[in-house]
Amino acid sequence: MDLSTKYPILLLHGAGFRDLKIPVYWGRIPGMLKKNGARVYFGNQDCWASTETNAEVIVKRIDEILAETGSEKVNIIAHSKGGLEARMAASSLGAGEKIASITTVCTPHHGSKTVDRLFKLPRSLFSIAAFAVNNWIRLVGDKKPDFLEVCKGFTTEAAARFNEQNPDAPGVYYQSFGCVMRHPFSDINLSTANFVVKKIEGENDGLVTLNSAKWGDNFTVLRSNVFRGISHIDATDVLRHAFTRKKGKNVSDICDVYVDIVKGLKEKGF
Repeated sequence: MDLSTKYPILLLHGAGFRDLKIPVYWGRIPGMLKKNGARVYFGNQDCWASTETNAEVIVKRIDEILAETGSEKVNIIAHSKGGLEARMAASSLGAGEKIASITTVCTPHHGSKTVDRLFKLPRSLFSIAAFAVNNWIRLVGDKKPDFLEVCKGFTTEAAARFNEQNPDAPGVYYQSFGCVMRHPFSDINLSTANFVVKKIEGENDGLVTLNSAKWGDNFTVLRSNVFRGISHIDATDVLRHAFTRKKGKNVSDICDVYVDIVKGLKEKGF
């Protein structure tokens, strides 16, 4: 299997995490891609910075990768909020000519009605949470954390405004993937969130609904062969092993999804 795409792969993480050597946010995925010839790089953006702040970091990161590889463009594969940052970098920040494709996985393109309801709670609750998160996350390396601004960006109103301000960049291929948890207890980390979001909005991965994850020329729904389903954090190989050894029409190993993504990009000449 040859995954040596014309343009290098840039992986962008979501909110709440950083690109650390240990633990690796992307699990076995980078290793599997590299083993089959892919050139893989990471965004190195902050975990709780605003979308705009991180998008600016990504633009600089793209320039670094192009200078190192001699390539004209990159292929971006982004999880969760990283997909919004990729889109902003390509669109309103003008880096579209340096990006061949943007693949988003579990990205809340259209916001969340659940977050809309949360913002009806007393603002003081968010302010307290923001103060705690921002101060703690600075200790692990974030330069410009803004927890409250990040959360606001997940409302449907903010998402609609973002989409209007960041139309797809000409010449960039966009595709998206959404995941589904089969049952609230299939991922104990997101049980409550999955139950609440499903009641308010419908099928989801514990955080993002299928409707919100849809963007671009192609949209693919990922379901697993096991009771667990595929949660928001499963989408980056948090388990570090296959869901099941059984083969079928559904996903048995999340790494296979990324292999297929890169294979598809290569087939398209990217």
